[in-house]
Amino acid sequence: MIKPGIFAAIAMFALATNAQAGAAPGGSDAKEVSVPFAGRNISDFRADGDSAVYLQVNGFDWYHGQLMGPCTQLPFAERIGVETRGTDTLDRYATLIVRDQRCQLTSLVKGAPPKKAKKH
Repeated sequence: MIKPGIFAAIAMFALATNAQAGAAPGGSDAKEVSVPFAGRNISDFRADGDSAVYLQVNGFDWYHGQLMGPCTQLPFAERIGVETRGTDTLDRYATLIVRDQRCQLTSLVKGAPPKKAKKH
């Protein structure tokens, strides 16, 4: 027979695990997105260190992509390619091609890069 205290602990663990599985990376409430026809319509990008990138699609909406690991060439890249594996849909399964490096996305959420500070 399971003691009530152990049962409660198991139930709380299961609830915490389910809550974490649905959460977006970084603890934000942003939802994973999928952008159709975006593979050929990326108009701008900005590196967010070497493990994330901001991508602008069609000159309007910005998306933040988290990478599986460091993409060392990303902060220095002047252009990037996107491999969507035949679907032409930008999502967390896409791969960025940066110079000679393949950088796998693990997350894609809607979000613009931070504003640059104005010089006085």
